[in-house]
Amino acid sequence: MIKDLQEQIIKLKQEKDFYILAHSYQAKEIVEVADFTGDSFQLSLAAQKVPNKNILLCGVHFMAETVKMLSPEKNVYLANPIAGCPMAEQLEPEMIEYLKKQNPDYTVVAYINTTANLKSVSDVCVTSSSAVKIVNNIENNNILFIPDCNLGDYISKQLPHKNIKLVQGGCPVHAAVTEQDIINAKAAHPNAKALVHPECTPAVLKHADYIGSTSGIVEYAMKSDCREFIIGTEMSIAEHLQYACPEKDFYILSKKILCPNMKLTTLVDVFKTLNGTGGLEIQMSDETIAKARVCVDEMIRLGK
Repeated sequence: MIKDLQEQIIKLKQEKDFYILAHSYQAKEIVEVADFTGDSFQLSLAAQKVPNKNILLCGVHFMAETVKMLSPEKNVYLANPIAGCPMAEQLEPEMIEYLKKQNPDYTVVAYINTTANLKSVSDVCVTSSSAVKIVNNIENNNILFIPDCNLGDYISKQLPHKNIKLVQGGCPVHAAVTEQDIINAKAAHPNAKALVHPECTPAVLKHADYIGSTSGIVEYAMKSDCREFIIGTEMSIAEHLQYACPEKDFYILSKKILCPNMKLTTLVDVFKTLNGTGGLEIQMSDETIAKARVCVDEMIRLGK
C-alpha cells in the first residue's frame, strides 16, 4: 500500500511540475518521495534553485512561508494545513514593536522558527547552525534575541562580549527534556556520545558531548568513528540515522522529544495536495514578503 502510494506521488509530481521538500523531522515514507530533505532554511534555498513552478512543503507553516518569501514567483503548498509551530507562533509582532521602543539601541535577532509577521519587525534572522556566526558578525553588541531563550542562552555563552537580552519563549518539545533525562540516558548508554540541539535547556546542554543544529547532529554522527550516540533532538532523526548507518547504534534522549506538528503530515496528505484535493496554498502579500525578507537577506549577507 505505501509503495503503491509513493509510486503515484512520484508520477503526479512529474506530471504537475512539483518539487517536494521534506523537513528532516518527517517520516521516512515521506522523505523517500521528497526531492530534497533538510532543515527549514536549507529547504528554502533548495526551492530557489529548481525550475519547478510548484513547491510542496512537508513540514510546518512558517517553513512554507519562508519558502514563499524566497521564491515569491512560485506556487507554494503546505501538505497539512494545520501543521503549525508553537514556538513560531508564541509571540505577536506588537510585543516585539513594544520591546524595540523600550530598547532602541538593540538589534532584534529572530530565530528562523518565526512567522513572517515576526520576521517583518526583526532586523536579522538566524538558523541554529548559523546563529553564533551571524550574531558575532553584527556590528551592534546589543542584541534582543527572539523567541527561543535556550538557543539565545547558548549563543550568549559562545559570545560573552555581546550583550544579549532574551525573551521568554522556545520550543516546548525540546524544552520538556530535563537534566535527569540526559543523566539517565548517559547512564544507560555509557559509551554513547550525547548529541544535543541548542533548543534544549542549559541544564541539559552541559551534559552534551556535541551541541548543534539538526543537520550538524546528523553530520557529526555520520562522520564520527564512535559507534553509539544519544540523539537529543526530534526522535525521527535517530530513526533516519539508523537507516543511514546501520552499523552504529542510536538512542533517543527522551520519549518526550516528539513533535506532534511534524507528525501531522502523512503520505496521504502529500498525495491529496498533488491531486488538488488537499493541502494549503501559501498566500502572502507583496508588502509582507518585502518586509519579512529584509531580515532573511541580512542573515545571508552576514553569513558570508
